[in-house]
Amino acid sequence: MKQTIQYRDKQIQTDFGFILILLILGSISLFSLYNAFNLIKIGSGMSYLAKQGMWYGVGFFVMYVLSKMQNEIIFKYVKVAYRYLMYALLYLFFSMLLFKFTGRTLPLTRPVNGAISWFQIPAIGSFQPSEFIKIVLIVMTAQTIAHYQEKHPTPSIKEDFQMLIQLAKFLVPPLFLIFLQPDTGLCLIIGFTTLIILMLCGIRRGYIYLFFGMIFFVVGVFFILYVFQKDILISIFSAYRLQRIDAWLDPESNILGSSNQLYTSLLSLGSAGLTGYGLQADIISIPEAHTDFIFAAIGQCFGLFGTTIIILICIILDIYLLRIAYISKKRVDRLIVIGVVAMLLYQQIQNTAMIVGLLPITGITLPLISYGGSSILSYFLSFAIVLNISPVKKKTINITNPFEGLGAAIDRTIKQLNRKKIS
Repeated sequence: MKQTIQYRDKQIQTDFGFILILLILGSISLFSLYNAFNLIKIGSGMSYLAKQGMWYGVGFFVMYVLSKMQNEIIFKYVKVAYRYLMYALLYLFFSMLLFKFTGRTLPLTRPVNGAISWFQIPAIGSFQPSEFIKIVLIVMTAQTIAHYQEKHPTPSIKEDFQMLIQLAKFLVPPLFLIFLQPDTGLCLIIGFTTLIILMLCGIRRGYIYLFFGMIFFVVGVFFILYVFQKDILISIFSAYRLQRIDAWLDPESNILGSSNQLYTSLLSLGSAGLTGYGLQADIISIPEAHTDFIFAAIGQCFGLFGTTIIILICIILDIYLLRIAYISKKRVDRLIVIGVVAMLLYQQIQNTAMIVGLLPITGITLPLISYGGSSILSYFLSFAIVLNISPVKKKTINITNPFEGLGAAIDRTIKQLNRKKIS
C-alpha cells in the first residue's frame, strides 16, 4: 500500500514497500549477470551488465512518469498501443515469410535462435513487440470483463459466450502471429494469464471445466501423436520444437545437441551442493547463462542457498501484488493486478521448473532477473499501473528535522550560562 510522508510543506505519496522489492530484484539481477561473466560465451558480459542497468534505470523512470498520471488516462491509449504492436507483429511475420523463401529478412530484423521476434535497432538494442502486447492484452481483457459484468450483473449463458467471443477477437490474432514467429513460450504466458483472469472473475464454472477439458484433450492428443505419429506433429510444430520434448523426456539422449541445455543445467545444480562453487565459477559450461538459464548459473555458484533466496524474493513480490489485488475496490483494477501476478507466476514456475527438468524448455526467462530490455520495460509499464492501483494508507508519517531548532536551543543555553556568570 502507498504511504504518505509529510516533511514540512512537502508531501510524498508512493508504495515504498513495492519499490523496495523492485530495487532488491534489480540488484539481484545485476549481481547475477556479473556472476555469470565467465559463463557468457557470446558477447561481452560487461556490455550485458551495462545494458541491464540502463534498462532498469529506464524502467524506474517510466514507472515514475506513468505513476504521476491517472490510469484512466493510460487506458485511453491501450487500443492505440494494441494497433501499433499488431503492425509490428505483422511486419515480423512478413519478415519471417521472406526469410523462409529467400533467406533474407526485412530491415531491422534477423533470426535469433531460429525465431524472428525482435527488431534490431542500432545503438539501442533489440525490441520485442510480443513482450509489450502481453501487458496490453491484460488491460484489455480486464476492461472487457469488467464492462460486461457491470452491464450484466447476472449474465446468462448467451451473454457469457458473447463476452468470450469479444475476448477472442483481440486475443487470437496476436497469439497466432506470436506462435508463427515461432515463440511458443509467450503464447503460453498469454494463454495462462487469460485463463487465470477468467477463473477469478466469477465466470460460470462450466466454462472453466470446459477450458481445462480442452487443455487436457489437446495435451493428450499431442502425446498420442508424439508416440505414434510424430511426423504429423513435425508438419505442424516443426522438428525444432519436438526436439525440446525429446530432450525433456530423455536429457541424456543427445548431450551435445538438443539435450545440452537441460543436461548441463541439471549437472551444474546437482553438483553445486548447499553453497555452490563460489562467485563467477565456471566449472560447468551453461548455454544462455545470462538469459534463459540464469537460475542455473546462480545455482552453480551459490548452490541451494542462492537459488532459495531467488525463489523467496519472487514469492514476496507475488504475495505483495496479491495483497494489492485483494484490497483493490474496483473490479477492473483487481483483474489487472491478478493478470500481472499470473504472468509473473507462470514465468517464474516455467523457468525454474524447466531448468530442473520438471517441464520442457520453452525459452521463457526468469522475470526481472534474466537479461532482457524489452521484458524489463514491459514489466515496469505494468508496475506503473499497479502503483496507481495501490491504495493509500490513512495514516500520514510526519518527518521532522532532528536538527531543527538546535541553534535556538544552543543560544538559549549560552544566555543562561552568561546570566549565571553575571550573577
